[in-house]
Amino acid sequence: MSDANALKDQGNKAFAAKDYDKAIELFTKAIEIDPKNHVLWSNRSAAKAGKRQYEDALADAEECIKVNPSWAKGYARKGAALHGARRYDDAIAAYEAGIKLEDSPALRKGLQEVQEAKANAANDDGAMGIAKMFSDPNMLGKLATNPRTQKHLSDPAFVQKLQAIQKNPALASSALQDPRMIDVLGALMGIDIQATERPEGSNDMPEGVRETPTPQASSSKPSQPTPPPPPAQEDVEMEEVDEEEAKAKKDAEAAKAAGSAAYKKRDFAEAIKNFQLAWDTWPKDLTFLTNLGAAYFEQGDYDKAIEVCEKAVEEGRSLRADYKLVAKALGRIGSAYHKKNDLPSAIKYFQKSLTEHRTADILNKLRDVEKQKAEEERLAYIDVEKSAAAREEGNAKFKASDFAGAVKDYTESIKRDPSDARGYNNRAAAYMKLLAFPEALKDANEAIKVDPNFVKAYIRKANILHGMREYTKALEAIQEATEHDTEHQHVKEISPVELKIQQALFSQRGGESQEETLERAMRDPEVANIMSDPVMQQILQQAQADPKALQDHLKNPTVRQKIQKLINAGIIRTR
Repeated sequence: MSDANALKDQGNKAFAAKDYDKAIELFTKAIEIDPKNHVLWSNRSAAKAGKRQYEDALADAEECIKVNPSWAKGYARKGAALHGARRYDDAIAAYEAGIKLEDSPALRKGLQEVQEAKANAANDDGAMGIAKMFSDPNMLGKLATNPRTQKHLSDPAFVQKLQAIQKNPALASSALQDPRMIDVLGALMGIDIQATERPEGSNDMPEGVRETPTPQASSSKPSQPTPPPPPAQEDVEMEEVDEEEAKAKKDAEAAKAAGSAAYKKRDFAEAIKNFQLAWDTWPKDLTFLTNLGAAYFEQGDYDKAIEVCEKAVEEGRSLRADYKLVAKALGRIGSAYHKKNDLPSAIKYFQKSLTEHRTADILNKLRDVEKQKAEEERLAYIDVEKSAAAREEGNAKFKASDFAGAVKDYTESIKRDPSDARGYNNRAAAYMKLLAFPEALKDANEAIKVDPNFVKAYIRKANILHGMREYTKALEAIQEATEHDTEHQHVKEISPVELKIQQALFSQRGGESQEETLERAMRDPEVANIMSDPVMQQILQQAQADPKALQDHLKNPTVRQKIQKLINAGIIRTR
């Protein structure tokens, strides 16, 4: 019945905004779902009374009483509808019947108001007859076409008085003290005023017309009948929480507390039992469902957790629950799908949760799942045979000078088998042909990372750095190639590259002074760090004083590496 309750809540809001048509529509839909709910009949009766549809309001009030004869408020609704319809005796009887069930202030107030209205109606019947004539919306038009009353309308104060009577006919009796009102009454009653004119000074009146005696001055106030009050618009509290509902809510909260206690003890079966009881007892608090979903999740029943949390999202929309609770339910669904290793669904629901309410917890979970999904897809794509085939296709395109096509095929080869350094090394060669040196250098370094003993990758790196005019670094790379070529299988490849680099260095430094060489070398951060190292400064000073001392320092691998760096940079010159 949660749909009916949601419609009732929406109807209450419409009623509070005095949108009675919308309220009636919503209560009607709720009644169609739950016709045995006496509160819904009561609320629709109030909304119809708000529109002054008293007969329809009475019918709903009687249906409310029929569904629950022991509910005193149903008689209050009936009394209000009868009061509005001016059936005062019946209204009094309805209120008295309600008071017998529950002597509440609201019923007493309603009874008093209808009794007062009945007394006023008895006193005001005569005055209301005159007042009704002034309620004609075309009154001023009729008076403007009547020769007798036409002249009176030239007085703005008199017209204002007539308009005031139109708005409040109860003022008609007091206005009769103005002699011009006699002409107005004659025109409104349809009497030919001109035919009843008498000679000046004559008191003779035509038959059937009696002169209204002029009121005598008196110290006492003239008697003015009290206009009957409009039908009482009852102060309607639309959120009709009766004792049964209040008890249900209290019981639900108790069940929730018991469920939370069991959850903390990791007694998830007991927690599930109590959270479900809480929702069944009071299906208006979304936390009962989100807690239930959490208990199923911790129990490991992920399908049930998803089912409950999806229901929580649906109910949350109907109840217009806090978006944070809806986001929590969506996040729980995402976590359940993650546990089931359904990563696309997990990503989908984490994204939905973030749309409702952004939290760091769900954002981190989304990123972790996206990374996991990407890694699984990468691993699933690996196929050594297809990698080799793609590399061969790349080699064919490279020989045909289709270097862009070769890059594409080598990329496919790398994806199919990222543990094979040949794919990176070959793609580096293709990038070199396209003069994309930064990309080529990156691939050469990756090939060395994958296989540190892959000599061809060092040779490739040296060639790339030579092309970038980084001759010192190129020399270091070719020296590394020599170090890793322990079986001297690549001497024929290494030697020409090393010679090419040495020639480039000689050409670069041929006309340089020692100061210019130092200035150029210091642009390299590694060289600058070595030169600023106090230990290295001391070693260099010793070497200048005693060149043989340098041989002792070269026995230290770290010092040897740094000295070689300075030699390659041209700071230390050998003959």
